[in-house]
Amino acid sequence: MPTAPEEMTLKVIAHIHTAFPTKFGIPRQSGLVEELRGEVVFTPEYRSVDAVRGLEDFSHIWLVWQFSGAVRDSWSPTVRPPRLGGNTRMGVFATRSPFRPNPLGLSSVRLEAIEHRPDVGPVLIVRGADLMDGTPIYDIKPYIPYADCHPDAAEGFTGQTQSHHLQVAFPPELLEQVPQADRAALTGVLANDPRPSYQHDPQRVYGMEFGPLEVHFTVDGELLTVTGVCRR
Repeated sequence: MPTAPEEMTLKVIAHIHTAFPTKFGIPRQSGLVEELRGEVVFTPEYRSVDAVRGLEDFSHIWLVWQFSGAVRDSWSPTVRPPRLGGNTRMGVFATRSPFRPNPLGLSSVRLEAIEHRPDVGPVLIVRGADLMDGTPIYDIKPYIPYADCHPDAAEGFTGQTQSHHLQVAFPPELLEQVPQADRAALTGVLANDPRPSYQHDPQRVYGMEFGPLEVHFTVDGELLTVTGVCRR
């Protein structure tokens, strides 16, 4: 039997464009904020209408991508999941930490539409992505409910760390500075608590970049209050 090579080269087939120029604020899992819009734009070699033929019949797709903001030359067998307070160590393969032997991510997103643009070919419009703007995509596969959905699956330690939701106080005069189409998505991101889990200082003012905006907020208990919105 032929021996498979120990290494392989992956080609970037696309990049995704989202509202997150930095990692701070990105939802911790895909699908948590369905309103978030993203555009998957193929690289020139893969801008083929034939390559996406039939994909429009699926409601969700898998994105295989690179943790481009977390590439390292070495790896550790254990990591400290933020949802466990940043102090408890777990095996890297028992987590979805970006610090892995191969910095690969896997996200399930809703496929809203496929737009055919003369300049860049087919563009996938997706919702619920948890990726930074410009993230390279290595592969795209259809989500198949009968094979990919396991309602009785055990959830491990994540059963103790399910995301909680904050109440968001967004003063009307600040909300008006956010484009109407982006308000639900931004509010959803804030409600999912973008802070590191170990930070609980009610006096601290956080700053988060969201598209062309910079949003400032504080968190006191279960209440997040937006204190400022400005253009970057």
